[in-house]
Amino acid sequence: MPDRRYEIAVIPGDGIGREVVPAAMTVLQAAAATGGFELAWSEFSWSCETWAQTGQMMPDDALDQLKAFDSIFLGAVGSPEIPDHIPVWGLILPIRQSFEQYVNLRPMRLLPGATSPLAGRGPSEVDMICVRENSEGEYGGIGGRLHVGTPHEVAEQTAVFTRRGINRIVRYAFDVASSRPRRELASATKSNALQHSMVLWDEVVAEVANDYPDVRCVPYHVDALVARMVSHPQTLDVVVGSNLFGDIVSDLGAAISGSLGMGASGNINPDRQFPSMFEPIHGSAPDIAGRGIANPIGAIWAGAMMLEHLGEAEAAARVMAAIEEVLEEGAVATPDLGGTSTTAELAAAVEGCFDPPMY
Repeated sequence: MPDRRYEIAVIPGDGIGREVVPAAMTVLQAAAATGGFELAWSEFSWSCETWAQTGQMMPDDALDQLKAFDSIFLGAVGSPEIPDHIPVWGLILPIRQSFEQYVNLRPMRLLPGATSPLAGRGPSEVDMICVRENSEGEYGGIGGRLHVGTPHEVAEQTAVFTRRGINRIVRYAFDVASSRPRRELASATKSNALQHSMVLWDEVVAEVANDYPDVRCVPYHVDALVARMVSHPQTLDVVVGSNLFGDIVSDLGAAISGSLGMGASGNINPDRQFPSMFEPIHGSAPDIAGRGIANPIGAIWAGAMMLEHLGEAEAAARVMAAIEEVLEEGAVATPDLGGTSTTAELAAAVEGCFDPPMY
């Protein structure tokens, strides 16, 4: 019998989240069976349908319920019927902020067998990782609107940056850079225009850099950085950025890695006081929801990140090896990757790479 058991809260959410999450779970179950541990899933049906029925994305005691789990596995939330800010502020951000998931870790890597829209670029040239501040900055939620609906309407959105918040995300990014062969860190800033928040950001980055003499750190204005990601992606390795900058940078990174459906992310509480949450970076994609053609790789990859965070590094590596094997063979691919396969078929191909269970 397995001697390790992990309790996982599953929130499939909306749209293709309900398709890619079950598909990814089959792969993760195979990894667990092969690796000699157990994943115990508890599903929560919180979604935009919940909001339509109750006026809330999740119940009042949702965070108390989630605290008991080892990890959270999220699909996607969003619906054309409700404004986008409702699911974000009703579910995603409360979990990230309340559980101190201040690191959003997003690999931006072109896997073997996938094709980048950047002509002539191969896997060795697109291999980056974004470390995004996930708890404050531009998504702090402070602001409001006055004189709504009148010609004099005013909207204010305040970005909040703290030395503590910047320091901890930058140190995490330097640690990631230290663990990679190139030992390079790019800091996304815009201190020429944002003379308060981004100047503080730059000052903290420079201070922390003194503690990591083996890491080469280069500040880039964020507009120049995203241009470099397209023109010279091979010159970038680890990127650290604020909540907004990291969001934009990592979505571009997923796009140049072959498809948004390939992007994975972890919302991580490094201190492990609370569960971390893992999810693909794509949205609910209502245009293809229900057709069974969504790419499950982002969700499977997010599951691999979850396994690694739980301490099952060998199983995580096997999942990634299986993904790469299937993509490189190219026989099974969803439409976004140029194929005609279904979500279930691609997930089954990845699952089929595992050895028979040892237990």
